[in-house]
Amino acid sequence: METIKLRDEYIKLGQALKAAGLCESGVDAKFAVQDGLVQVNGGVELQRGKKLYDGDEVSFEGETIKIIK
Repeated sequence: METIKLRDEYIKLGQALKAAGLCESGVDAKFAVQDGLVQVNGGVELQRGKKLYDGDEVSFEGETIKIIK
């Protein structure tokens, strides 16, 4: 499980996918989210701009990212 350390209060889902290297660009992240391939805390998330906070977990293509403060 990879972790992303927050610099601010939150990070947006598309930014987290790019930061973790799971998507090469914002466009790739947008389509992955729109296609229902990304889960946040166990549920499918369709908003690329979803704000992620400390403790949230993102799953995509068998990889999991944990957001930490």
